[in-house]
Amino acid sequence: MLNRIFRQTDVPKKFHSNFIHLYFDIAWFGVLSGSAVNFLNIYAARLGANAIQIGLIAAASAVVNLFIAIPSAHWVEKRNINRAVFWSSVVYRFGYALWILVPLLKSSEAQIWSLIAITFLMAIPLTPLGVGFNALFAESVPVNYRAHVAGIRNVVFAFTYMASSLVSGFILEQTSFVLGYQIIFGIGFLGAAMSSLHLHFIKPLEATQPTPAPQTKPKESLRGILAHFRVDILQSPFRRVLLLLFGFHFAHNITTPLYPLYNVNILRLNDNNIGIGTALYYFSMFLFSMQLNRVVRRSNHKSVTGWGVIGLAIYPLILAFSTHVWEFYAISILGGIAWAFAGGAYANYILEKIPPDDRPSHLAWYNMALNGAILLSSFVGPLIGDAMGLFAALILFGVLRALAGFSILKWG
Repeated sequence: MLNRIFRQTDVPKKFHSNFIHLYFDIAWFGVLSGSAVNFLNIYAARLGANAIQIGLIAAASAVVNLFIAIPSAHWVEKRNINRAVFWSSVVYRFGYALWILVPLLKSSEAQIWSLIAITFLMAIPLTPLGVGFNALFAESVPVNYRAHVAGIRNVVFAFTYMASSLVSGFILEQTSFVLGYQIIFGIGFLGAAMSSLHLHFIKPLEATQPTPAPQTKPKESLRGILAHFRVDILQSPFRRVLLLLFGFHFAHNITTPLYPLYNVNILRLNDNNIGIGTALYYFSMFLFSMQLNRVVRRSNHKSVTGWGVIGLAIYPLILAFSTHVWEFYAISILGGIAWAFAGGAYANYILEKIPPDDRPSHLAWYNMALNGAILLSSFVGPLIGDAMGLFAALILFGVLRALAGFSILKWG
């Protein structure tokens, strides 16, 4: 079964090591995501955090990323790519160990603001990690195998996310409030550490390593500043990609601060319900990710991304009308199907639009678009939710997702 999923028999032997470590990297990242990351906002909501505070958990990281994305790209460009990615991941993921200590604080308000502060500090090494990993993926996986590897990574991630979320929900139901979340955060830290270990073994392939573009020293100071920040990228065709993906990430993340409030305060879900719903989401993602490579071959990464984003509109639209836990489970399945295609295809869609000899700088601008969307949506989402109510806001946000998907199909 595993051999059929991983299909290493169809892959040249020289690629085996990179592919296997990419699969194990995402497997352990799934453990982290299904445990600590998955329940962080739920924990904050149970502490009494409001929508703005939940939004700040995401926004803290985005603020840092916006300021240091371009310098991070220059830092990555000057170093061995796999070492830069590995050490950035080590420093970043040490922050998850600090989450374990947060529940020891007596005040709920102190815990909430501690999580925001820790997330802010973690964003400093996360920025070069985000820029560097996409470049490392491009340099360690030949272009004709990227959909294959991305699809399997989606499958593996979905499986470990599903398993860890179920286990986490069970643990939280069987233990006290403080101890349960400390255990969940500890499991997340283990997953983070093991993911970093496998990143260490991923090496760029000689045939895929880009030749650095010749650098010319500008004579004028203004030109020098503009060259340093690579504003020329904003005058290239990649600008359209950045705008479209900004719209996608804005529409996708604007719902994030509202979900925990709706699930906890309206649907009255317990941690086990949320764990089961998350498991169903990733189980459906697991099943349909195995079809990603076949679907991309019949179409292309742009089309699969666009239709996948349109499919993501289903989640907030139906959630707004949900009043029972079984409805939450049903939309979790539908959401997982849509993300199997949108989440699996959009990274390769980006890479197709980037010159092979200039990845870090282009990816830095993409990271800025991503984090700008996260930052803006983290504040706009709660404000609209407060002004319109959760029901109307979820309907509006579902429509925004559909528009983002159609935009990618039309102009991408």
